[in-house]
Amino acid sequence: MEIAILPCKTIIIPSKISEYPSKFKAFSRIAQQKLANDAYLKGLCNHGRLTEAISSLDSLIESCIDSNSLDLCYKLHATVKKWVKEPDPFLETKLVGMYAKCGSLDDAFIVFEEMRQRNLYTWSAIIGACSREKRWGDVVELFYWMMKDGDVIPDNFLFPKILQACSNSRDAETGRLIHGMAIKLGLSRELRVNNSILSVYAKCGLLSLAEKFFERMEVNDRVSWNAMITGYCHAGQINEAERLIESMKEEGLEPDEITWNVLISSCNHLGKCDVAKKLMNAMETCGVKPDVFTWTSMILGFAQNNRRLEAVKLFREMLLSGVVPNGITVMSAISACSSLKDVRKGKEVHLVAIKLGHGEDVLVGNSLVDMYSKCGKLDSARRVFDTMSEKDVYTWNSMIGGYCQAGYCGVAHDLFKQMQESGFILPNVVTWNVMITGYIQNGDEDEAMDMFNTMEKIGGVKRDTATWNALIAGLLDHGQKNKALGIFRQMQSCGVKPNSVTVLSILPACANLIAVKKLKEIHCCVVKRSLESELSVANSMIDTYAKAGEIEYSKKIFANMPSVDIITWNTMTTGYVLHGCADEAIELFEHMTRQECRPNRGTFASVISAYGLAKKVEEGKRVFSNMTEEYQIVPCLDHYVAVVNLYGRSGKVDEAFEFVANMASEESEDVSIWRALLTCCRRHGNVKLAIHAGEKLLELEPDNNNDTLFVRKLVLQLYDLRGISKESLKMKRKETTGYSLGRSWIEEKNTVHTFVSGDLRQLDGKSLRSWIERVESCNKESQYRDMLSIEEEEEEEEEESVGIHSEKLALAFALIKSCRESTPRTIRVVKNVRMCGNCHRFAKLVSKRHGCEIYISDSKSLHHFKNGVCSCRDYW
Repeated sequence: MEIAILPCKTIIIPSKISEYPSKFKAFSRIAQQKLANDAYLKGLCNHGRLTEAISSLDSLIESCIDSNSLDLCYKLHATVKKWVKEPDPFLETKLVGMYAKCGSLDDAFIVFEEMRQRNLYTWSAIIGACSREKRWGDVVELFYWMMKDGDVIPDNFLFPKILQACSNSRDAETGRLIHGMAIKLGLSRELRVNNSILSVYAKCGLLSLAEKFFERMEVNDRVSWNAMITGYCHAGQINEAERLIESMKEEGLEPDEITWNVLISSCNHLGKCDVAKKLMNAMETCGVKPDVFTWTSMILGFAQNNRRLEAVKLFREMLLSGVVPNGITVMSAISACSSLKDVRKGKEVHLVAIKLGHGEDVLVGNSLVDMYSKCGKLDSARRVFDTMSEKDVYTWNSMIGGYCQAGYCGVAHDLFKQMQESGFILPNVVTWNVMITGYIQNGDEDEAMDMFNTMEKIGGVKRDTATWNALIAGLLDHGQKNKALGIFRQMQSCGVKPNSVTVLSILPACANLIAVKKLKEIHCCVVKRSLESELSVANSMIDTYAKAGEIEYSKKIFANMPSVDIITWNTMTTGYVLHGCADEAIELFEHMTRQECRPNRGTFASVISAYGLAKKVEEGKRVFSNMTEEYQIVPCLDHYVAVVNLYGRSGKVDEAFEFVANMASEESEDVSIWRALLTCCRRHGNVKLAIHAGEKLLELEPDNNNDTLFVRKLVLQLYDLRGISKESLKMKRKETTGYSLGRSWIEEKNTVHTFVSGDLRQLDGKSLRSWIERVESCNKESQYRDMLSIEEEEEEEEEESVGIHSEKLALAFALIKSCRESTPRTIRVVKNVRMCGNCHRFAKLVSKRHGCEIYISDSKSLHHFKNGVCSCRDYW
């Protein structure tokens, strides 16, 4: 029965092959050397006994192959050219095979191209040589070349080699052409040919075509079934592959090692390690013992899917089972120890590697250098490095990276120079990037910039995206946001395309109110580079827009995302809470649970905060209870603070203190809890408990900073109200010297202006003060006196002594500019310390009187003022 699912194709060479491939053009480098004693060969040729001469040469060729000596090959070939003027195709084919088997495919091509006549054996020799070297693209090119010559047609032995190349290079077009040829040549009943055609369709993802072909084959052996199973595995359709295994068993064929290994390897590659482990157990149940490839696949799979401890355990199980690891197995186990930073386990694997003879393996050596470096054992890493007889660029990079990571950039630079001077293995872009990253992470910006500037001019190595990313990330780590943004712009002007790592690095620099323009610029770059579909980038964009005061943009990005994860839900919920949008946050949480997405710790912290904003205490308490009972999540500090604020925002001061009293002692001693309690007491006028919370805070956090100064002043004022001597507080505090003046920043026409509390020397300070005084004089008896009176007097006294607070100056500057230009505005101010109640009332008043929206981000929260109301609900 003919297996005809393709129309029969005439054997015509495609027009794209117009000449011989340029890569095969010969270059003569055969040394013209004499054999030591060629008299016998000379005599046979002179007497016309060519058959005996060729027979003698055949024996010499086999000797060259056995000795694997290219030098002997060159000598023999020179002798042949000297005495055999017209070698026949048989002899030339032998020479092609000789060079190929001795490791010089280039010399094999030289002989091949010089041949005047090529037969099937010649083509088989050169194609077989390329197949052994896994040069699949060359095999396909050779097939077209052979068809162009037109004298030779592949047989049932050569076709499978060419089809194997089509499979591995994913060349379905050539595979279909050969399928048509096989039908026309009457090879459609040859099992080897059919299996090879099936493999092409399966590996190229043409599974429906492969299925039809498989069903129409007269005979299916294990190779046929394995080809189909492999195809479904590579497509990620594991269930379909398992179904085929069951069908295979029903046909009376038991899966062999190849079948099981393909299935297990694919599961691990897809991250389905538990499924792979079950399959390995099923493999043993079926009487097939897992071999070294099975174990290696399992160890590698667990290691690459962040289950490194299990990977190391599997390595031990493998040794106990009596299966001897290969170099890849050992390397995978060492890499797992490296990620775990478990040097003890790493040393155990190192000893196994030496015992098994893998100590000289360059891959194993590289893994050991990397493992010891990451575990901080640089002496051990250097010993392995120095004893390695063969090193590649990865070896050098691992050792240099180890020194850089440990802060020894000088030693790393010495090794870098040694690498340059050796002349054998030169630094590549990764080496330069490692050095740049090392310098900038260790605070040496000048050296990092010097390396960055010289790598192309002196090093001759082109910068890649990772080079720029290293600089951007390093500068941001050291708080140099403007420099990082400058490097980002320079990167784009140089034509280097930012990737997701670049975007994720630079976005935190825009997570503030005065960086919205820069954020939108980066967003344009994200869209232009088609990075918005990457989940991590979209999540970061949602977060950054929310922190920059643009929650509407966050909502749009969220709404347009094709897929979301728990981070997406949490980021959007947190953004709503930051902007005081309690109802939206609660609604999003309910929608998330309806989508059967399991909430995590971060989810509950945000949702409890949302219920606090909405003053829905009972609902918030129920969510907190469900977190522990239904989801078995142990509460952490963020949850406890959220519950305290849940009570505090609704004025339930006693319940808040009772909740803290019932907490574990460790969490109840954290300053965050007592700050939340102090805020609760201040907002609701409970002087007694406010004193208790303030004293506890000063006890827990006696360090000199603005927060401590604020608490101390508040407690002293409360002492006055209660008639308590101030001397008792003085005994508990250090002298406060770490106070920093309040600073505010505002962006105006691409220029950022800085205002310092009490400093009227810049930007027409007298006019700003006059404007502020006029606003306040109209509001002496305003309804905006909504704070505790005990705090108001202290704030007014402070402003008289320190001067007008920085955020008032920034607001005055922005509103004066706005009035001159007659443009309605959204004003954005960033402040370095907590906003006081006096300034908070002032901002509410201004937003109402001038009809503007005001965003002020202080060290505690984000305030959005509109129509005289703040998003924080006057609780911060």
